[in-house]
Amino acid sequence: MSRASEQTRLWLPRYWPAWLGLGVMRLADRLPWPEKRFLARLLAGLAFHVIGIRRRVVFTNLKLCFPEKSTAEITALARAHYDSLALGLFEVCAGWWASKENLPPHRVVGLAHLEQAVARGHGAILLTAHFTTLELCGRMMAEATRVGCLYRDPNNPVVAHLMRGQRERHMDVAVHFDDLRGLVRALRDGYAIWYAPDQGKRTKSSEILPFFGVPAITNTATGKIAEMTGAPVVPYFARREADHSYTLTILPPLENFPTADAAADAIRINRLIEEHVRLAPEQYFWVHKRFKARGPGYPEVY
Repeated sequence: MSRASEQTRLWLPRYWPAWLGLGVMRLADRLPWPEKRFLARLLAGLAFHVIGIRRRVVFTNLKLCFPEKSTAEITALARAHYDSLALGLFEVCAGWWASKENLPPHRVVGLAHLEQAVARGHGAILLTAHFTTLELCGRMMAEATRVGCLYRDPNNPVVAHLMRGQRERHMDVAVHFDDLRGLVRALRDGYAIWYAPDQGKRTKSSEILPFFGVPAITNTATGKIAEMTGAPVVPYFARREADHSYTLTILPPLENFPTADAAADAIRINRLIEEHVRLAPEQYFWVHKRFKARGPGYPEVY
């Protein structure tokens, strides 16, 4: 379906509520950040007490990943996570619609690591994970350097249409997460591509491997893509700071990567992600069922 025909279909009456909701989000982006943070706390409190299913997912994930924490500590972390999730909605608005001048204060640390990696001529896999800050910090990264992304369409077609359009507008290239050929082509064309392998699903390139010491379906394709394209793997992590600024940290490319052991490479990536999740655990995307569908021999934890 062409973009024009898709746009026409999405104006059918059944999609009007979604457009209305997006209109409210667009208006919310005009609010000052102190008001956005205040509203985010209100929304977070409401969601935490009302949406029981996702709250149970968050608590389950946190208990599995942080068994050393007390019940009170887990509860406090879960509540802080809801604050981060709600603020993330306003950050999405800014990532899509704010002008460059109106983005929150931020800094990019280690940009030379990425630029030097890309200069080798094979693009770069900008390795990261799913944090609540990903949309806004992705926009900040796009303002700092040439970068592309992988994307996954949300279930709502109106949101999917708008998200895809915004990412194509701000990024140099946007590739659907199922389009392996498109990803390989973008890397071979010299692009740095945002890539987050931490939400596993059963594929030919997945294994059950530890994440925070808990068996989880894990994407083992990162090393295979790097080997296929010659692209260096450059870790990148973003964090919302206590002073409401943002720090985007780019690390040196992984050395001795990939190896002949895809599982060992994936475990190495999991441990790197774990290290950065621990720096701001409330900002990781705990509402995702990270430990689902592991197969025979593994309990259903959700």
